[in-house]
Amino acid sequence: MMYAMIEQTARRLREGSVTSRMLTEDALSRIRERTAMGAFITVCEEEALRMAEEADRRIAEGNAPLLCGIPMSLKDNIVTAGIRTTAASRMLADFVPPYDAFVWEKLRAQGAVLLGKTNMDEFAMGAGGETSAFGACRHPQDDRFVPGGSSAGSAAAVADGQGMYSLGSDTGGSVRVPAAYCGIVGVKPTYGRISRRGLIAFASSLDQIGVLACSVADSAAVLAAVVGSDILDSTSADRGVDFLPFSGDVRGMRIGVCPALYEKCDPAITEMMRCAETEMKTRGASLTEITLPDADRAYAAYYLISACEASSNLARYDGIRYGYAAENPADTADMFRRARACLGDEVKRRLLAGACALSADERGEAYDRASRTRRVITEEMRTVFDSCDVIMIPTTPSSAYPVGAMAAQTLAYRQSDAFTTIPSLAGLPALSLPGGKSDGMPLGIQLIAPAFGESFLFRCAEVVEEAMAYEH
Repeated sequence: MMYAMIEQTARRLREGSVTSRMLTEDALSRIRERTAMGAFITVCEEEALRMAEEADRRIAEGNAPLLCGIPMSLKDNIVTAGIRTTAASRMLADFVPPYDAFVWEKLRAQGAVLLGKTNMDEFAMGAGGETSAFGACRHPQDDRFVPGGSSAGSAAAVADGQGMYSLGSDTGGSVRVPAAYCGIVGVKPTYGRISRRGLIAFASSLDQIGVLACSVADSAAVLAAVVGSDILDSTSADRGVDFLPFSGDVRGMRIGVCPALYEKCDPAITEMMRCAETEMKTRGASLTEITLPDADRAYAAYYLISACEASSNLARYDGIRYGYAAENPADTADMFRRARACLGDEVKRRLLAGACALSADERGEAYDRASRTRRVITEEMRTVFDSCDVIMIPTTPSSAYPVGAMAAQTLAYRQSDAFTTIPSLAGLPALSLPGGKSDGMPLGIQLIAPAFGESFLFRCAEVVEEAMAYEH
């Protein structure tokens, strides 16, 4: 497997040529050097060093799992007991959770070393990493550009060597878009493959925890460590690790391609996709031209559903039960007003849109229409997979854009995830991996598989990774 950094590092840890403490100190030093990039909201230096020392003891005893001693990070909407979790919002600026998220329970049991909580778009609402109340995150290669969002800090940290992997969340593309922009691998598994317990909710029927890593092999190894059913999450599926081992072999595999999408892309992305198609044929796959559900229709349904669910989920932040509590409010209305003032403009826009769609005048009809559209899109995707095993399309229509460039272009800003919302609506697994560069900035190829088809996804992704390898 190419670029299996985790496996190679684990071998070095067991051979004694390096220690977890050494790796952790190096990562923490890198984080300090690159503070201006804004990848982290909270750095857990003392906790990380303590975890590293425990990992070294465990490795010395000879019973350590693969991820033991490997430094990593968590997006700051994944709760961690005793460690501040803010969702990048002033509303939760001082929130210290009393319990761990399911995924951190799993990783902590493996001996993972938590470096800190990464920056993100506030409450995961954004596609560039610019809406955080703690300051925008910048691209690791060029600070004039965004790293993508909403899992901005997670992608930027991994791409910059600030830890070997990170967990983020993906609602409509929030793992895959920053992975594409930063030139790393980002995996959104099938909805339900990973428990959402302890993930601060944005849109519950769409939210899914995902993995950001430097390679396909690394992302598969991390995913294997955090999957599983959870009695406290009724949407989690009891599928286990049915995607390992996988072989990088696409002979006989049917790859669905959609050239109609290229008309919406930068020329460099079209060239990248044509090259990828040629490489897949060379390696024994067959190409099938497919028609995907209309991207504009999918995005409209996604935006309405996510806004409605966000409006419902964030209603709890009223200053009484959760969130910022105003001191000496004049009355209840004043308390609500001052509490909600903690929310950023992008969050307010989405909450207002959702509240309007669910208002008495609408009676939820808009949400119902969007939900019907979602069911149609899900069925259309099932039909598409009758003729192919994996779909291969661009992750985004272009490479990363300059910081602030989209401030006055709200629609264009949101269309960064125009190609990632369809698998999110259908609950399908999808993966973005590096495919090339345009003017020095990374481009991403997106692979989509049928529900619980992660084995197809990784099998194809490893071949694409080898075929389209470039200097990271």
